[in-house]
Amino acid sequence: MEHFIVSARKYRPAIFKDVVGQQAITNTLENAIENNHLAQALLFTGPRGVGKTTCARILAKKINQDGTEKEGEDFAFNIFELDAASNNSVDDIRNLIDQVRIPPQVGKYKVYIIDEVHMLSSSAFNAFLKTLEEPPKHAIFILATTEKHKIIPTILSRCQIFDFRRIGVKDIKEHLADVAKSENIDAEDDALHIIAQKADGALRDALSIFDRVVSFAGKNLTREAVTENLNVLDYTWYFQITDLLLECNIPQVLVSYNEILSKGFDGHHFIMGLASHFRDLLVCKNQETIALLEVGEQVKTMYFEQSQKTSSQFLIDAIELANACDLKYKNSQNQRLLVELCLMQLASLNFQGEKKKSNSHERFIIPPSYFRSEEYTSKKITSAGSVVPNQIPKTEVAKQNAEILREPSEEISSKNNSESRDFSENKAASNDNSIEAPTEKVNERPQLLAERNAKKVSALSLKSIQKKQEIKQELVANQPTEDNLPVNDFSEDEMQVAWQEYANTVESDGKFNLLSHLTMGVPRLEGTIIHLEFPNQTIKVEVERAKYELLGFLREKLQNYEIDLDITVNEAVEKKYAYTPREKFEKLKEKNPLIDRLRQEFDLDI
Repeated sequence: MEHFIVSARKYRPAIFKDVVGQQAITNTLENAIENNHLAQALLFTGPRGVGKTTCARILAKKINQDGTEKEGEDFAFNIFELDAASNNSVDDIRNLIDQVRIPPQVGKYKVYIIDEVHMLSSSAFNAFLKTLEEPPKHAIFILATTEKHKIIPTILSRCQIFDFRRIGVKDIKEHLADVAKSENIDAEDDALHIIAQKADGALRDALSIFDRVVSFAGKNLTREAVTENLNVLDYTWYFQITDLLLECNIPQVLVSYNEILSKGFDGHHFIMGLASHFRDLLVCKNQETIALLEVGEQVKTMYFEQSQKTSSQFLIDAIELANACDLKYKNSQNQRLLVELCLMQLASLNFQGEKKKSNSHERFIIPPSYFRSEEYTSKKITSAGSVVPNQIPKTEVAKQNAEILREPSEEISSKNNSESRDFSENKAASNDNSIEAPTEKVNERPQLLAERNAKKVSALSLKSIQKKQEIKQELVANQPTEDNLPVNDFSEDEMQVAWQEYANTVESDGKFNLLSHLTMGVPRLEGTIIHLEFPNQTIKVEVERAKYELLGFLREKLQNYEIDLDITVNEAVEKKYAYTPREKFEKLKEKNPLIDRLRQEFDLDI
């Protein structure tokens, strides 16, 4: 069996032009050699596997060439490589200094390549300072390191520093394609791209991965073989997950995530990749930034097609959610639940514009036609926003809303279950021609019944949230726009009487919490706007939940369909309680000033 040479050694560059991704440095070194401007101490710094040692060897060989050497001469006797990781003592540096004094036997320069120079001890660095600053004219030092910050400043100041950068994915892929062609290997472009991405800017790592994958897949290098061997999550999973998120298909998203975990992939790796996928989709939205997308041409087309299905706001929100999940992942006690919750939030971004932020202080005007109760019993408000008269039976709205309550995925409280059964009984009665009374009750206010049914839908189910929003859109967004509703004048006293009647109705229904809120303060009338002021946001939210029903009662009672509510929060209003005897006395004195006169007459103490 022939001896196998790894690609990193077999295809190591022999001249500066073959060095990949470091054109600026190689051009600088070539010009310095031609113009005789080469410094006597050079520092090559940068990540692993980017060509530091390779460039040092090429430089050491090139500076000794004068045109008279034999073909294939490598000047091995003039090049000394020292590993500072194992030769980091003062004695090792002293031996090096003794060798530097001896001139070369062949060639013009002796080149000393000290690899991993940051491993030298402080004493060794200090012993090396004088020789590094004023070496013999035949000696050149090339220091190589991956951690420049560990080298003392006195060494850095004596060297000409060359910073090697990470090699781009495109450059690595092109070099791998040349190597595959030389080895007669049929490699897909996507497969080489995945290897280049996995190498993270290090060409040596890319060649090592290439050898490993070729050993696994043979002469035909496919994307599937590379992803399987490297245990890399294929980008097709991210496209599939994104399509499901755009469809708001939460069950299938969770199933797909379970499949990914079952294949042995880490949840943290998945959520980071998903955030990067969203970033790439956002990059594709603009022609100016599409150059930032480091993928193959075929994959770039897939990114562009999917980016057209998404909005920029969705992608920005998605990146924010995925990044927040990434930050919380390591500290989470239930990491799978954290990722699943993030996926459910991502899938909810497109729920009927659910992510739109509304101003909580903005007063919502309810259209007067919403409270029509008689003329629209034979009409159905369609989802498209048009009114279709005499097309669907009068009880169809009630039937559809009753069907929502029977969804198996919804979680409905016991109270709502009882209300659902009552409503279903009324629906059944409406189908029976022999019973008329329940039918009239259902048809009397179909929209208000639909609103009550919308409130019965559980908020714990994502499906029910969507159903509830559909009903609300049917109730508010698609209202008729006729203007023949009464707008009779009324006084504030009449409004107070109607308000008290509604409070009595609430009390008879057993809604004591709402009753306490409605009777907390005195409503103030200004034109047709009734102003309410509460001490905190919680009470405001509770009253706003009953806003539709309250306005319906007041508008019908007062025969004015322009009435509306303005609910505000004044947190500065605080209820003061009396605790000490003096405070209690002052409280009583405010109610009845004669109490103070009584105290003075009888000379009483407090």
